[in-house]
Amino acid sequence: MRNPRNLFFLSALFVFAGVIHFMIPRSYAGIMPPWVPFPMEAVYLSGVAEILGGLGLLLAPTRRLAATGLITLLVAVFPANVQMLINAVAGGASSLYVAALVLRLPLQPLLIAWVYRSAVRDARSQLPRTNW
Repeated sequence: MRNPRNLFFLSALFVFAGVIHFMIPRSYAGIMPPWVPFPMEAVYLSGVAEILGGLGLLLAPTRRLAATGLITLLVAVFPANVQMLINAVAGGASSLYVAALVLRLPLQPLLIAWVYRSAVRDARSQLPRTNW
């Protein structure tokens, strides 16, 4: 059964992250891989997607679509997390900061699993059963 606290926390997390994209867009643009065209527009687009996805988690009719969109977004932004690590190493960041960025990478798949378990998989269990 779905835990409403999980959905509320995930929603708040994504909405907050989306809002931050608009508060410090240059920081996010700075971690875009060089092959991403229009990095600033990508920052704003991903911020909007996080806000809409986070809000969509709160509404039963949009929950599954929102979760699927957020999972897609998390996969799409993973290269930016890798680029942040590359930038830190190239820039001579402290070993503690680099270690934190390395440890952050496996959190992305865990967050994907959390969104899936909280919103997609549970929504499937709520669908009516067919006998064919």
